[in-house]
Amino acid sequence: MPLALLALAIGAFGIGTTEFVIMGLLPEVAGDFGVSIPTAGWLVTGYALGVMAGAPIMTALGTRVSRKRMLMILMGLFIAGNLISAVAPVFGVMLVGRVVASLAHGAFFGIGAVVAAELVAPDKKAGAIAMMFTGLTVANVVGVPLGTIVGQSLGWRVTFAIVALLGVVGLVGIAKLVPEQPMREPVRLRRELAAFKNIQVLLANAMTVLGFGAVFAAITYIAPMMTEIGGFADTSVPWLLVLLGLGMVVGNLVGGRYADRHLMPMLYISLGALTLTLALFTVTAHSKPLAAISVFLIGALGFASVPSLQKRVLDHAQAAPTLASAVNIGAFNLGNALAAWLGGLTIAAGLGYTAPNWVGAALAASALALAVLAAALERRGVATTLVTGQPDQVLVHS
Repeated sequence: MPLALLALAIGAFGIGTTEFVIMGLLPEVAGDFGVSIPTAGWLVTGYALGVMAGAPIMTALGTRVSRKRMLMILMGLFIAGNLISAVAPVFGVMLVGRVVASLAHGAFFGIGAVVAAELVAPDKKAGAIAMMFTGLTVANVVGVPLGTIVGQSLGWRVTFAIVALLGVVGLVGIAKLVPEQPMREPVRLRRELAAFKNIQVLLANAMTVLGFGAVFAAITYIAPMMTEIGGFADTSVPWLLVLLGLGMVVGNLVGGRYADRHLMPMLYISLGALTLTLALFTVTAHSKPLAAISVFLIGALGFASVPSLQKRVLDHAQAAPTLASAVNIGAFNLGNALAAWLGGLTIAAGLGYTAPNWVGAALAASALALAVLAAALERRGVATTLVTGQPDQVLVHS
């Protein structure tokens, strides 16, 4: 694999750390600013909304900039946002910092996925995308737990300062290792938007919302679920999150390897098994060993679909992949927000802490149904017309 993928993975590691580490530091941040935990929770919600809005906006703004330069600009934005958070004198300023950092998230992964795919041979594209996303998954295993420990012992501001430093390392790596990829022709926003006339691109984005949302329906409430239902001590929760992160790493790498050769079967298997695992989690959550296994499987099966979904978007938006790829990253966060909200409704309705698992199972099953529909349309040669005026190429994956 090219060294440039390492630079992209480092950037992904920093972004993944800053996205999730705040969840473990909410009490410290809320205490320092004198706000309630629900109010501090806006640092999570604001970030997710920023990713959703930033993905298409930042990609559109960068349509006339080389992809390498845009990645460097995005890392600069990420660094600035985390520095603002680190020195914020009041809560409102920190919220601004979180939003500023989040604006880089979707476009970085979207553009980075396109760059990663172009660095390797056609039969290794999904593996290259998975390699970049490994930075995000490793962040959940290493970055988030260490960032939480540092924040609890040395102060949360130190954590965000370190994350900003990671951004500097990623920026330098991109500048030194990522080659310039001259555009074959000027990128036009109208051409990028035209990719969304393709039903397969829309279906892939919908699968992303539902499939990854299924994971977040469960893990958003994993702490109360494991302590209240599973009987785990509060101190065990970070280790369960590490187990979840390990599952994400394994699933991402396995999914990337097999998506290059068997994309649709990989989606069927991962989404089908995720549906079953989440449904069973309502029962296995009551047993410590089975709950731990379930947590690992949810992470693995959830991320096994990520390279397949991202590659599928690139496959069906070949004439204008950049915006479509970035929007698909925003779709992950839309799924996160939707699933967390729906899961919260079930708990508020008095259905118990395991109820969100049923929400997750329903979302995963819906994503699987869309995958079957997409494949059926492909087999029948159903496609839309792109801006070129030619039928979209139908790619059948065995």
